[in-house]
Amino acid sequence: MSEHKRRLARDPLGLRKAMSDRLLIGLVAAMALLAALALAGRSGADRLAERWREGAQAAVTVQVPQPTPDRMDRALAMLRAQPEVASAEAVDPARMAELLRPWLGGAEGLPLPGVIELRLADLSADTALIGDRVAEEVPGAVTEAHGVWVAHLSALARAVQGLALAVLALVAGVAAAVVGVAVRAGLSARRDAVLVLHGLGATDSDVTGRFARRAAFLAGIGAAGGTVLAVPALAGLAALAGPLAGEASWKGLPWLDLALLPAMAAAMAWVAAQATVRRWLRRLP
Repeated sequence: MSEHKRRLARDPLGLRKAMSDRLLIGLVAAMALLAALALAGRSGADRLAERWREGAQAAVTVQVPQPTPDRMDRALAMLRAQPEVASAEAVDPARMAELLRPWLGGAEGLPLPGVIELRLADLSADTALIGDRVAEEVPGAVTEAHGVWVAHLSALARAVQGLALAVLALVAGVAAAVVGVAVRAGLSARRDAVLVLHGLGATDSDVTGRFARRAAFLAGIGAAGGTVLAVPALAGLAALAGPLAGEASWKGLPWLDLALLPAMAAAMAWVAAQATVRRWLRRLP
């Protein structure tokens, strides 16, 4: 059998020429890049929210006015005796002055309160109750938790995650539409060959399967290229967020999601091609 006949047997519809579509590969690559960014954004928002939530919920500060050594020692002793408190440490006055310098300038001579930082052993502990105990032991002491900030951060994380899911849905819809257009163009270019093959006894499944496999292959190649292009950009963004997330840039990437993108793009293209070709075949006389 000649080489031409072997190629014809493998590709009787000539889809390698009819759907050699470099534009399809490029468009799917662009969609995959956007999907990778959305996946990384969703994953990063989740990790940042969890880290901030744990840190903010476990951090409580106690301000002690007129921080004489006796008052500070009494407050520390009472706090360290509480089962809900994992640790209680007084903030160095020099550190407090340095923190306030950008807002107050030189803090010398200002009546700064003593500040004690707590780490809670139980995140569900009632900080108001702890504050009442401190105030009873040291009159005037004020306890501040960070529940308001936790609520804001959680709401922000949920909004970012919802936006990422919406972007993923939009990208998937656009990619499916692009595949559908490419498949319809291939059907128009190979209409006669499809009709002949169909007339010779090929089933709808045979015809749709050939188009679907070709579309899935092209989409998988495009998505793999787009994912590879996205990795350096994502690594750079992860490096910027590393101090906030507490992770190295490469470790912070959603590697499993990125690895699955080409397979997901191929599956999407396969389904879109199947639907497009079957709809076209049903309209044949």
